[in-house]
Amino acid sequence: MSKGRVTSGMRPTGGIHLGNLHGALDNWVKLQNDYECYFFIVDWHALTTPGGGDALGYENVSRMRENVVEMAVDWVAAGLDPDKCSIFVQSHVPEVAELHLIFSMITPLGWLERNPTVREMITGYKIESPSYGLLGYPTLQAADILVYKGDFVPVGKDQEAHVNMTRDLAQRFNSLYGRDVFPITQVLLTQVPKVPGIDSVEKKMSKSAGNSIAVGCSEERTIELVRTMFTDPVKMRKNDKGHPDGCVVYAFHGLYNKAEQPVVRRECEEGLRGCVDCKKALAAKMNEALRGIRERRRELMNKPDRIKDILMNGASRARAVAQTTLGEVREALNLPPKEIF
Repeated sequence: MSKGRVTSGMRPTGGIHLGNLHGALDNWVKLQNDYECYFFIVDWHALTTPGGGDALGYENVSRMRENVVEMAVDWVAAGLDPDKCSIFVQSHVPEVAELHLIFSMITPLGWLERNPTVREMITGYKIESPSYGLLGYPTLQAADILVYKGDFVPVGKDQEAHVNMTRDLAQRFNSLYGRDVFPITQVLLTQVPKVPGIDSVEKKMSKSAGNSIAVGCSEERTIELVRTMFTDPVKMRKNDKGHPDGCVVYAFHGLYNKAEQPVVRRECEEGLRGCVDCKKALAAKMNEALRGIRERRRELMNKPDRIKDILMNGASRARAVAQTTLGEVREALNLPPKEIF
């Protein structure tokens, strides 16, 4: 029996990388077995920031449709089951935009200016004058969650504060209009594995940083990228004693070769393992682990109608819930029912 509703989404950046896979998708796949899940590709959110890198935004929308399809393909290939969860595109549920507009009428400007999501985006994208849409990003995010009456949002501990405005808006609406229309969304804390970029254990894997490995990479390309991974700069020869904690290759052994990671550490520290051999072993483990996802991905890329059906059916289920929610919202606001016309 479902324990409640879970909502989450990603920007349409195209095919996912290993950071997306281990940081979110693996967890989503588990959640779909125990919760009523709504997973959406947030194309409207992608328009709030300049295009490029991880954000195909308002300056460059040329690949938006292709990116949406590629992302949906990767989600399903990674294990999301359209029979267990709703997979759809944000803009295919127009009720989200209507709820966003209504929420904007009760959102204090100060909440938006202090919101960590907005501040991070302004800083990260070096935006001198944020748009109305970017400033309202958290309000749209709240609408994404509350239009489906989301009980939980899966996040890591460092992202917990980003859900606070959704909670605040739900409480504010319920209090202002005397109706418990919205649940007070809770965070569903998850153990998000740290997936570093291939250039440093201190950096997060990111397309914009050019330090990612795509799930859809060929095995040959994966081997090439693993060869470029940052290792201990003072370990110049095989018999030099290494320092694995600063090595990207060692960090990835923790993801793809967990059982043997202690051996990798010992042999590195004792000068018994060279970096070249260590990288070869890692690439082999990675390709073996990703082979199933990549095979499913190739099959799905050749079945565009299958992906179209998944997104349409997911949007249909999501709209049914969203329309019911908007009916309650309009009733609480005493807005004229749509059927009057």
